[in-house]
Amino acid sequence: MFDFFASKNQKLVKKWHKEHEEMVVLAHKVIGAYSLNKLGEAKKYLKKLDSLVVEHVMDEDIELFKLMHNSEEIDKETERLVKEFVESFRQTKLALLDFLSHYTKPEVQLDEEFIKQFNKMVEAVGSRIEFEEKNVYSKLKEK
Repeated sequence: MFDFFASKNQKLVKKWHKEHEEMVVLAHKVIGAYSLNKLGEAKKYLKKLDSLVVEHVMDEDIELFKLMHNSEEIDKETERLVKEFVESFRQTKLALLDFLSHYTKPEVQLDEEFIKQFNKMVEAVGSRIEFEEKNVYSKLKEK
């Protein structure tokens, strides 16, 4: 009910946080299905994760771009944090999108190399999410 009075930034942060939680759940489902050798199920969860990640990253990129080009809406510290996040996450984001694009193809098998890379990717993205929520999101919620 009180979301009606929340700012646009507060609503975005709430939406993005919820998507982060959904990503974590899906990543665990991928790992769980893979560990039980249910590769079809793991691939299904991986495809859902891919869709969510692509949608989330695109939405975040667009909204942060708009925010940076309307910098009178944010203070210098928030602007600095957003720029730092966008620039430092670029390589991880591209690697994640490439990884998901590759492994969601029907002909690509989920093998030992997949799970090794997936676990590394989950760790890297988890660190980025933690930074994003503690620094960028906390500042955006204030606006």
